[in-house]
Amino acid sequence: MSSGGLKDRNSETLEDVNAVTKELKYLYYKRLLPIEKQYGFQHFHSPSFEEADFDNKPMVLVMGQYSTGKTTFIRYLLEQDFPGSRVGPEPTTDSFTAIMHGEVEQLIPGNALSVDHKKPFRHLNSFGNAFLNRFQCALLPNQVLESISIIDTPGILSSAKRRMSRGYDFPAVLRWFAERVDHIILLFDAHKLEFSDELTRAFGALCGYEDKLRVVLNKADRVDSQQLMRVYGALMWSLGKVFQTPEILRVYIVSLWSQPRLLSDHCQLLELEELDLLADIRNLPRNAAIRKLNDLVKRARLVRAHAHIINHLKQEMPTVFCKESKKQNLIYKLPLIFSKIQQQQRVPAGDFPDCAKMQERLMGQDFTKFKTLKPSLMASLDKLLSNDIAKLMPLLHQQDLKKASLPGIHDGTFLEPSWSLFEQVTKSGVSREMQNGEWVVTKDKQKYDEIFYNLCPNEGKLSGTKAKEWMVSTHLPNSVLGHIWRLSDVDCDGMLDDEEFALAIHLIEAKLEGHGLPGELPAHLVPPSKRLH
Repeated sequence: MSSGGLKDRNSETLEDVNAVTKELKYLYYKRLLPIEKQYGFQHFHSPSFEEADFDNKPMVLVMGQYSTGKTTFIRYLLEQDFPGSRVGPEPTTDSFTAIMHGEVEQLIPGNALSVDHKKPFRHLNSFGNAFLNRFQCALLPNQVLESISIIDTPGILSSAKRRMSRGYDFPAVLRWFAERVDHIILLFDAHKLEFSDELTRAFGALCGYEDKLRVVLNKADRVDSQQLMRVYGALMWSLGKVFQTPEILRVYIVSLWSQPRLLSDHCQLLELEELDLLADIRNLPRNAAIRKLNDLVKRARLVRAHAHIINHLKQEMPTVFCKESKKQNLIYKLPLIFSKIQQQQRVPAGDFPDCAKMQERLMGQDFTKFKTLKPSLMASLDKLLSNDIAKLMPLLHQQDLKKASLPGIHDGTFLEPSWSLFEQVTKSGVSREMQNGEWVVTKDKQKYDEIFYNLCPNEGKLSGTKAKEWMVSTHLPNSVLGHIWRLSDVDCDGMLDDEEFALAIHLIEAKLEGHGLPGELPAHLVPPSKRLH
């Protein structure tokens, strides 16, 4: 397929996503928001949606205990550091960091974020300065961030380390993000599966959002296959106790960093699991409209149940005397009220909020100010759920049929397993202005040529299949090798000549020595035969 055809399909898919998002926004403001305001939904559950909640890119929340590799995982996805990142064996990330696309690399503090109407974080100001001082946004020009945003979280502490309070409601903040993000990446270290009290409370904040959860068993190349089998079994057993659902959570077994993996007899398993996980993240932009529609339906059903609860409490309140005692009695009998509404109004039991939390929030409310049901508003809500949402489904089906990945997360960052797409990879902005001086690879060119000719090139070039067989022997992850291929295949013909292969080995050796890879090929690395004179 030509790059022009791919661009056209991406454009069409983006138009479909924007069309669905625009319609969802209209339905929310016309049908749902008036009911939320009428019955004070925001005082009991979550704040009203704003335009930024609909317009912003899909978000991925990365969480886990300290030293499980959260920040390293994000750096692995981005193939670069981001402002404010630190990596170490002890807790190093003490803030929530929203990593988003920006033309200029910079850090924005939490208080400034909470007043920016273009960012979906305005309602976080309800957690106060104690949280906002531990919240920041890192902007940087990165191709991956053109399609998604990533939320890095503080490491969840073990029982031994949790001696001081964070100063804010950590599980409540996690739940706020869980409601709004598209994926939740929960990282575990294959070397330690300690389930601390704080981790258990964090799990409680994720209840109801298990469909967004992706569990990752990281650093799996550091254990042998027998140990891995036992660790995996222990993790599944522990997760089954915490998330009491009949569905078994998918656990990805990976080693997500850009350094060579240790030799083990399950390297192929790690590569396949990594490809599955990265493909899941890569498809996020295309599935964003479906997720927004799903979240709107869930919210509408909760709003409907909430309106019936408020209406019932209002009707049961006396007009003059014994208001406070009646209020306490109604709160005490709330489980029975839920059952009564379920039977009389035919509201499914799964649509009701958590009874204990609802009782707690009702304690501070004045029941006399509650509103009774307004038939016109409830009819509008029923129309949203029965008719309006159904009309959007054809657009979503069209989007699925096109099967086009959106720009951003592709190519070298998320490499296809067959490497058959090398010829489709296009290089953008490669510098061709050579500086004076010798090509830096020349000093080792003879050694690299020996490897090149031992691989039996055809008409002076190695195909992607033959080159891959040698490159994977370095044990670098596929995503890193894919990026090296992009840099080395200067003429974009899907093959490597002797100079391009020498450049590939030079970059591999640099990576093995701990150096970073450039985003674009610098002028001094361009092979002599590929220079523009």
